[in-house]
Amino acid sequence: MTKNETIEDMETLQFNTPAVWKRMASWTYEGILLFGVVYLTDYVFSAITQTRHALDNRHAQQLVIFAVLGAYFVWQWTRSGQTLPMKTWHIRLVDARTGKLPSLGRAFWRYVLCWLWLLPPLALAQTIGLGTLTSLSTLMVWVAAWAGQSHMNRNKQFLHDIWAGTALQTHILPTPAKSKSRP
Repeated sequence: MTKNETIEDMETLQFNTPAVWKRMASWTYEGILLFGVVYLTDYVFSAITQTRHALDNRHAQQLVIFAVLGAYFVWQWTRSGQTLPMKTWHIRLVDARTGKLPSLGRAFWRYVLCWLWLLPPLALAQTIGLGTLTSLSTLMVWVAAWAGQSHMNRNKQFLHDIWAGTALQTHILPTPAKSKSRP
């Protein structure tokens, strides 16, 4: 799908939303791939700044990682509507109003809103001093609740997509034609 192409039938956004399990599988795959991106970014940042201790330059390091991840997602979403895991699971991001690829601003806003998957439970855990296991449990409950809320709206989209004006749709590949065998 190029920037100028539209979805043939806007109703497909209502009926062609990927299942939550499929979106979460893509999300998990994305996390695995991003481990390498974060590791490489951190390695380069630490080498350039000569960071010797994990807490040195921590806020600058977090800002750089946030910016690199943002650049990665915004570029992928505005270029093709898909990251590698989204391609694997046949999921595409589109502008909910036009069916076209999202604009730079809309993609950036979606990236910022995507942090709602992680920041609220982590901020809560930090604020009230939860232990590691309790923090992890809180995060898992929050993620399950955030994913489950998608069943409460008509298009089955996540809240951050609704707020950003984007939508995830299943990208169905055409079925290959059967070859005719000769006797």
